[in-house]
Amino acid sequence: MIQIYLIGISLIALILFGYDKAMAIAHKRRVPERTLLGLGLVGGAWGGLAGMVLFRHKIRRPRFWLILLPSGLFYLWLAVTIGVP
Repeated sequence: MIQIYLIGISLIALILFGYDKAMAIAHKRRVPERTLLGLGLVGGAWGGLAGMVLFRHKIRRPRFWLILLPSGLFYLWLAVTIGVP
């Protein structure tokens, strides 16, 4: 059950990182950084990290690495300890 949640929230984070990058290029209203970081803290860290690398978005912001990388490692540890196949 937790795996489904982590996958779902990671997909949402990935999509929002892509959307935010598209809005940045178009000079339109952006997704708040608080929202992007918050998604990483509640389980979407892997989607956020993938979005950073895939879309080359926010990769120069140390705060994103400092929050998403430890969160991603924590959720990886959590998924492994509860038995992800």
